[in-house]
Amino acid sequence: MSDAHNHHHARAAHHHASGALTTRAAIASVSAATVLMAIKSYAAWHTGSVAMLGSLADTGLDLVASLMTLFGVRLAAQPADHDHRFGHGKAESLVALFQVAVIAVSAVAIFGRAVDRLTAHQVTADAELGIAASVIAIAVTIGLLAYQRHVIARTGSVAIGADHVHYQSDILLNIAVIAALVLDQYLGIAGADPLFGIAIAAWLLWGAWRASSAAIDQLMDKEWPPEKRRRFVEVAGRHPELRGLHDLRTRTSGATDFVQFHIWMDPRMTIADAHVVTDRIEHSLAQEFPGTEVLIHIDPEGQVDHPGNDLVEADEIAKLKDDAR
Repeated sequence: MSDAHNHHHARAAHHHASGALTTRAAIASVSAATVLMAIKSYAAWHTGSVAMLGSLADTGLDLVASLMTLFGVRLAAQPADHDHRFGHGKAESLVALFQVAVIAVSAVAIFGRAVDRLTAHQVTADAELGIAASVIAIAVTIGLLAYQRHVIARTGSVAIGADHVHYQSDILLNIAVIAALVLDQYLGIAGADPLFGIAIAAWLLWGAWRASSAAIDQLMDKEWPPEKRRRFVEVAGRHPELRGLHDLRTRTSGATDFVQFHIWMDPRMTIADAHVVTDRIEHSLAQEFPGTEVLIHIDPEGQVDHPGNDLVEADEIAKLKDDAR
């Protein structure tokens, strides 16, 4: 079996494993949001707290967003087909942007409700119930966040990352609810609850902005971070037959990375020998960057197809070879 065939099966296995992980994480999010919705609905109805209402609205959005995430990661996990030769990974980015839009709308609604409560001078009730509901919500959310961190570290999923931002904010939201109820009912500080509601709305908008950046970067095919690109060049440069590397282009779609680049090789080398070398390079890169789709174009040493392109990577290769001597 050829190295290319092995690399294809390794990428497919990595893609399948990532899809299974992200799907389980999405199901966990839906389950957690459903339980928290029931608890917070009861608490918000009995306490009349705007802060609790804001927390309930956020959990409702989390449920909607988690359902969309489940749909998105299942679609993104589908293998490439005739109409989508690069796979379906960007479905995750589209879902993340949907989440951002829903969060922004809910934040504005919470802000309006808080202002109404502030001007009407309404008070909350049953602080103990609201506090108990918030403590339970914190415990459930901490468990979910730990699992999401594990999945994000393994897959780099943008959709699960956006979901993670929601639930991170839930911790602060529930702490804010507890503080609002204590200040409003036990310490008699009028207006504390709606003011916390306004703060929660602002926090939701900030979270939406943060969650949107990674999704937009993927949709716009933003290059990898400089450190990751540098590491990629270092791994490729370990092969003595490679005389230079240029026109490196990188992007990410869902949990899959795509890379293409040109390499300089001895012009006297046969096509068969060049093929063997590129297989070795691909194998090394697959070990360091599992699941990455790599496309290599071979040029005779010194040739540049597009003179305007940046040849920094070629200089990096030369420096690495000098250091190795």
